[in-house]
Amino acid sequence: MSTIPVRPVVVGFDGSRAACAAADWAAHEALLRQVPLRLVHAWEQPIVPYAPLAGVTVPSDPKRSARLLTDARVHLSRRHPGLEVITDRLPGDPATALAAAGADGEMLVLGSHGLGRTAGFLLGSVARAVVARAEGPVVLVRATDTEKPEDGVQKPVTGRNTGGVVVVGVDLDSPDDTVLVFAFEAAARRGTALRVVHGRGSADEPADGLGLAETESVTAPLDDVLRPWQEKFPGVPVTAQAVIGQAGTHLVDASRDAVLLVVGRTVRQGTLGTHIGPVTDTVLRHATPPVAVIPHT
Repeated sequence: MSTIPVRPVVVGFDGSRAACAAADWAAHEALLRQVPLRLVHAWEQPIVPYAPLAGVTVPSDPKRSARLLTDARVHLSRRHPGLEVITDRLPGDPATALAAAGADGEMLVLGSHGLGRTAGFLLGSVARAVVARAEGPVVLVRATDTEKPEDGVQKPVTGRNTGGVVVVGVDLDSPDDTVLVFAFEAAARRGTALRVVHGRGSADEPADGLGLAETESVTAPLDDVLRPWQEKFPGVPVTAQAVIGQAGTHLVDASRDAVLLVVGRTVRQGTLGTHIGPVTDTVLRHATPPVAVIPHT
């Protein structure tokens, strides 16, 4: 009798404050999903002249990497009783290694340096490259304040992982089930409401001072898209709003009290570089809660 392999929640970890925030959020998520947490440390090999010609591979510091992961595993196991923590070291290009590791898990969680209490993420080149090429969900978690150290480990306080509301952005021109399923399941696991936001580019639609469009012609298509998922997740209260103007800006405003913001990223075949789309870019620059980026075709 065959069994389906359990896919872990994967988190990139380098010992930084942002990575500690991501690991703590990922540990909560793994417990909610009842799956293991896979803690990975990725690094680039140092460049040594003529080493490739001699057929020599110069390793990074494996002892430091192993010690970093061991300390994190012990800390997370104590902080989250019942959590299974797996550790792995991934040599090579960090963006490539992390994207590959995330493809084998339920999601990949990365830390991002915050720009302050009212600003969003400072997305480094590695994180941006991972988001742009990832085949599965990537969650960016911002470190905020820190608690008092425990056993010499500084513990960043991240956005709450339960309570509050989950916010999702929906593109009615190309709605994707992958994005909606992720958002509805996230709200269901947390026992929270789901706030669905759809941005319209036209400034000619009726709107109030906040840019909210309430006409039946605007909200009806959104209701049609949501109806099957509301029937599948009857325990999730849903609030839907169509807004006038830039979707990214409205998503940032709508998610200020959220525990998670979910956005989609259209996968464009043959696209090179770190293009992640204007809505995702705006959200990652200015949103305050953790942001889940869901790739879809």
